[in-house]
Amino acid sequence: MFDKERYILAIERILQIPDEKTVEEPFLSYFHRVAKFIVYVHEVFEREKEGTLRKMTLEELKEQQRSLYEDILPQNYEKSYGNPEYGVKQLGQDYGKIFSYLYAEVRSMIVYAYEGRIFDLTILAELFLEIYNLFEWEKREGGLPKAEDIQQIIYSFESDYSQERIERRIGEQIDPSYDFAVKIIMESDLTDLRYLYWFGEYISNNEMGTAKHLNAMEEEKIQWMADTFTEGYRKGFINGNKDISKKKVVNIRYCLGFERVVKKAVENFKKMGLKVTIFRAGVNSSSKKGTHKTGYYGGIPNKQYEFDHKEDQALYLDRRLANKKLEGLKNAYEKRKELAAVHGGPAVMEVFGEEPFVPLNKEEALTYSKKQQKIVVEYDGEAGKITNEYIKGEERSFTIIAYPIPEIGEAYSEIFDEIVAINTLDNEKYEKIQQTIIDLLDESAFVEVKGMNGNRTDLKIALHPLKNPEKETGFENCVADVNIPVGEVFTSPLLQGTSGILHVGQVYLHELSYTDLEITLQDGMVTEYSCGNFPSLEENKKYIKDNLLHHHETLPLGEFAIGTNTRAYVAAKKYKIENKLPILIAEKMGPHFALGDTCFSFSEEVKTYNPDGKEMMAKENERSILRKESLSEAYFYCHTDITIPYDELGGLYGVKADGKKVPIIEKGRFVLKGCEELNEPFLQQ
Repeated sequence: MFDKERYILAIERILQIPDEKTVEEPFLSYFHRVAKFIVYVHEVFEREKEGTLRKMTLEELKEQQRSLYEDILPQNYEKSYGNPEYGVKQLGQDYGKIFSYLYAEVRSMIVYAYEGRIFDLTILAELFLEIYNLFEWEKREGGLPKAEDIQQIIYSFESDYSQERIERRIGEQIDPSYDFAVKIIMESDLTDLRYLYWFGEYISNNEMGTAKHLNAMEEEKIQWMADTFTEGYRKGFINGNKDISKKKVVNIRYCLGFERVVKKAVENFKKMGLKVTIFRAGVNSSSKKGTHKTGYYGGIPNKQYEFDHKEDQALYLDRRLANKKLEGLKNAYEKRKELAAVHGGPAVMEVFGEEPFVPLNKEEALTYSKKQQKIVVEYDGEAGKITNEYIKGEERSFTIIAYPIPEIGEAYSEIFDEIVAINTLDNEKYEKIQQTIIDLLDESAFVEVKGMNGNRTDLKIALHPLKNPEKETGFENCVADVNIPVGEVFTSPLLQGTSGILHVGQVYLHELSYTDLEITLQDGMVTEYSCGNFPSLEENKKYIKDNLLHHHETLPLGEFAIGTNTRAYVAAKKYKIENKLPILIAEKMGPHFALGDTCFSFSEEVKTYNPDGKEMMAKENERSILRKESLSEAYFYCHTDITIPYDELGGLYGVKADGKKVPIIEKGRFVLKGCEELNEPFLQQ
C-alpha cells in the first residue's frame, strides 16, 4: 500500500510538470518531454492493471508501441535525449551526459508498466522528481544546481536500491514463481499475434515474422525443434557426467517470436521434472552487461542507442557501490539457496540474420575510467565466485541452439529449413570422423595453423601431453548436445608455447562487427590487438578492449577447436549469410580460438569421457589451475570464439614431437585420411 501511495503522489506531481515553467531553458524542454513520456507509461500501466491492455486490437497495440519507442528510433535519434551527443549539444557538457543517462533509465519504466511493477515505477518517478525539484529550488535561488549534486542524487539512488534490484534479479533467474513471461507463453492463443505486445518488449518485423512463420509450420516440425533443444540439454548432463535428477529448475533464454517452440520445450522439461524460469534481459544500467542480452528480449529498436548506453554505470560506479552490490548478490542467493542448489543452468535459443552493426564511438557517451574498468573486472570475478558457490559449476550444464530471423533475406523460409536440418545432422557420422582427427591430435605435440587468401594467421598451439594415451585424450569429441549443431573437436591448449598471430578479415561477435581483426599471442596470452573499424589505432584498440577483452588488459587462449560442419559452411556461402551467422554455427565452420576461460571453468574436477571411453584430460591451463590458490587469478568470466573460415585457411597440421607434420586441412579442404566425407558439401558449391 505504501508503494501505491508513493506512486500516486509521484504521478500526480509529474502530471503537472508539462504545464509549468518553473525551470529555465534549455532544461525546461527536457523535463517537459520526459514528464510526458512518464505520463504515457503511466497510462500503459493503468491499462495493464485494469485488464484493458489484453483487449486492445493489434493496430492499437502497434500504435501504443510507436508512442513508447518512436523517440529513439534511428530516424528520430538525432534529436533524442537518449542520444548523448544531442544531450550534450542541448544541455552542455556538464549536464548532457547525466540527463542522457537519466532519460535511458526512465525508459526502463516501459517494461515495469507491462509487468505491473509499481515499486520500480515509483522509485524512477521519484528520482526524476528529485532532480526536477532541485532545479526548481536552485532557480528560486537564482542559479543552477551543480552537475556533481545531480550526480550525487543518482549515486544515492543506485546505492539505496541496489540490493532490492539484485534480489529481484536473482529471483527471476532461479525462482519459477516469477512467471510473467511463462504465463503469456503457456496461456495465450499463440495464433493471435497480439500476445507479442503483452511482453512489453519492442516488436519488430523480425519477431512478428518469426511468429507467423512458426504458426505456418506443422505441429510435428515444431515438436522436432523443441525435442532437439531439450534433448541437447539433457544429453549435456549425461555427457558431462552430471546428475540431472538433482535439478528442479531450468532457465530458458530466447528472442521473442519463438513461443510455439518454447511452449513445447516447457512441456518437455516438465516431463524431465524441471520447472522453467524465463527472465527478461536487463533494461537498466545496473542490470545490463554491455550490449550483450542475457534473458528474453524482443527487437532492438536502435543498436546505436544500446551502444551509447552500454557503460552508463560510469556515471556512478565506485568500489564502495560495487562491494554493496556484491553483498546484495550474496544475500539474494542465500535467501534462495535451496532453489539455487537445484538450478540446472540455461537452455539458450539464439537468433541471427541482422545486418552487421558497426557502431559510432561518441565522446559524449559515458565510458568507464581505467579505475572503473578494474572495478568492473573485479566485480565480475567476485560475482562469478558467488554464483558458483550457490549454483555449482561442476553440477550444472547448458545447451545453445540458433535460428535465423526474417531480416536475413528473401530466402528466409528456405534458410530456416536448412538451419533446422543442420541442427539435426547425424551425430554418429560426425562422431566417427571427428575421432579420426582426435586420434592424430593425441599423437601431436602442437598444432600449426596458417592462413591464405589474405589471411595473416600464423599460429602454433601447444597441446597437453598424455600420460596414458590408451585411456586418455586431449580433445573432446563434440556432437550435438550442449553446443548445437554438431561439428567440432576442442581442447584447452597449454599457454606456454602457444604463440603467433590470429587474423580474420571479417567477424561478428556479441552483435558487433569487426573488420581486419588481428590478435597477437605470446605464450598463450594476448599481447597486441588491432582492427580496421575506425580511422585511428586508438579507437580500434579501445573498441577491442571494451567489447572483446571485456576491459581486461589481456586474456588467455582458453580454447582451440577444429570445426567440421562443412554443410553449414556451404549453406552460408550459398545464401551469402557468412557475416550474419552466430558464433554458435560459425565456430563449426573452421578452426576457432576462444579468448578467455576454458570450456571447463569450475568443472575441471568432473571426469568426462569421449564416446570411445577415453577420459578428457586437457581441461585447464596455466591460468585456470591457479583456482586452487586464487579464483581471481584463475578465471576471467568471459569466453569469445573467433573462427577462421575454410576459404581463409591455408593449412592446419598436427606436429609430432619429432617434428613430423601431418596435414588435417590444406587449402580449405580436409586431407586427413578418414575425413573425406567432410568435403562432399563443397562439391555442391
